[in-house]
Amino acid sequence: MKSEVKGNTIILEDTAATASEFLHEVVNEYAALNDKNIIINLSNQADLAIETLLPYLEISNKHRASKKSFVLVVEGFDYDDEENPEELVIVPTLQEAFDIIEMEEIERDLGF
Repeated sequence: MKSEVKGNTIILEDTAATASEFLHEVVNEYAALNDKNIIINLSNQADLAIETLLPYLEISNKHRASKKSFVLVVEGFDYDDEENPEELVIVPTLQEAFDIIEMEEIERDLGF
């Protein structure tokens, strides 16, 4: 797993052999990451299905409950699929991930 800190956000990039190995790394390192907004960059993996992303839902819900943002970056994902849970924030680019985090921080500052 490769990580990069930008302000109050950490970007985690998948370097593991499989998606499940990467998720395991994220879960194991979560205690050290939970004070920052988290972007999970999966853009280097092709053709990810919702079944591959659903395991992130639990950690996403936990992180968002602590008033921090959790965003998945997945290129070429079908965002309109009815099976996609609304609680899981999935965007196609890193820039959009930062935009979402900025909007969520504004909302939190305003008390929403």
